[in-house]
Amino acid sequence: MFVIWLTGPSGAGKTTLANALGKRLRELGFDVEILDGDGIRSKLYPDLGFSKEEREMHNKVVIEMAKLLAKNGVITIVSIISPFKSTRDYARKEIGDFVEVYLKCSKEELIRRDPKGLYAKAIKGEIKDLTGYDGKYEEPENPEILLETDKISVEEEVSILIEYLINKGYLKL
Repeated sequence: MFVIWLTGPSGAGKTTLANALGKRLRELGFDVEILDGDGIRSKLYPDLGFSKEEREMHNKVVIEMAKLLAKNGVITIVSIISPFKSTRDYARKEIGDFVEVYLKCSKEELIRRDPKGLYAKAIKGEIKDLTGYDGKYEEPENPEILLETDKISVEEEVSILIEYLINKGYLKL
């Protein structure tokens, strides 16, 4: 099977798209698992920080989980910021059948959405280096799919992804 890797800053819509796409793929009869970066972090190592090294370690755990699921016939949707190109390149190399989807969104919309209240804290100076605000995010240079989530609906995003997966031979309906 294959892995769909959703990357983008906090609030770009990764979890929302992962859940909608997972639901649609299940309706089509596929085995699907969603690996949400926040969920894995909170359950496995809630005290882990956000340094470059800690982010890379967290991403490597998710990469290994995704690789094992895909190897065992499960379509795997990964929803994780993964701000570093080197980590995403490593994921692509390790996993093999890898579809990188970059969820791009304007800073103004990220601040408006602010699902976890992180942007409000960053604006007040309570947190620093927030990906999408003042923290480093290396935009994917050649993702298989670029979705501007502040310009299209989640339903359109799902349709674009399903069409891509069919056209590239990942899905056979």
